[in-house]
Amino acid sequence: MGDSSSRDRKVRGRKIRSDRSKKKRRKAKKMAKKERASNGTSGGSSSSGSSGGSDGSPLSSPEEIAPDPFIETDAVASVRDRITGWLEADQPVHLIGPTGCGKTALALSAAAKRGRPVVWINGDEAVGTAELVGTHSGGERYEERDQFVSGVSKTTEVVRERWVDNPLSVAVKEGATLVYNEFSRSDPAAHNVLLSVLEEGILERPGKHGEDRTIDVHPEFRLLVTSNDVEYAGVHEQQDALLDRFVGVNVDYYDAETEREIVAAHVDVPEETIEQVVDAIRTLRDELDVVVGTRAAITAAEGLSVFAEDGAEEFDDELLVDVFTDVLAPKIAGEGDGIDELRDAISDAL
Repeated sequence: MGDSSSRDRKVRGRKIRSDRSKKKRRKAKKMAKKERASNGTSGGSSSSGSSGGSDGSPLSSPEEIAPDPFIETDAVASVRDRITGWLEADQPVHLIGPTGCGKTALALSAAAKRGRPVVWINGDEAVGTAELVGTHSGGERYEERDQFVSGVSKTTEVVRERWVDNPLSVAVKEGATLVYNEFSRSDPAAHNVLLSVLEEGILERPGKHGEDRTIDVHPEFRLLVTSNDVEYAGVHEQQDALLDRFVGVNVDYYDAETEREIVAAHVDVPEETIEQVVDAIRTLRDELDVVVGTRAAITAAEGLSVFAEDGAEEFDDELLVDVFTDVLAPKIAGEGDGIDELRDAISDAL
């Protein structure tokens, strides 16, 4: 949009299609999954019979955890097969890449592909050792009755601490795939417990007493963690002793065709709109100093679909600049005149 003639160009597009049956089927499928989970009928199976659902277990079945929609182009399948291959080789996998490139969906798809139960956890500053392995949660009260003399009984109230296992302990015991999303946002000290899990096949549960303090790691347990590159805000550099035990699979934004298919799977808009949005996103990714992920393309397409629903049969360059400015504005929030500068940069790029 560097010259005035380009500002007059119109981007033609059909009105949004009225047939939304595909999206409705997808929504119905998700609702069915939630209903089965709430009834306790779709949890992960395991050697001890534990399952996810209404019992509060963190275990999920592969079918429940699999991302929907999930686009499988050759590029996506190639990366996913590398991940599942390393997991099959009993190697923990560290999936690294920029925000919005599809790491989470890729990790969940790889975990579901194994056919084992899946345990999910999100990393953040609040995650410590207890949030991973478990902790005492209140106490259980019960009475012991002792009729030590005929006609005379003694009642003693006993309070026993109740231990609750958290995701790592559950996954280790049940042979599940632990998907630890945003792993590097947690304090590295919380991950010391992973060293003995990966090196010695034993999980220690600090705070637990007696013989139950340690758990032998199930032979089918696997660990798959995701993280952004180290330069992202809120990311902690993890200790080398732990990272040396992972294999690292680096992912980046997909090719244009894959990105178009991903957007099309999430938003019901004409192909012309999808092409316009993806082309713009890929241009902005190269020209701007902010991260512009595939997620931003989905959001922009959703925004344009709303304008189309309002009756617009065409949208001009100014509307495109408005939409992309709104989508990317949160990335420069609080930077004073940053919004105006962002809009100018988007306008120049497009």
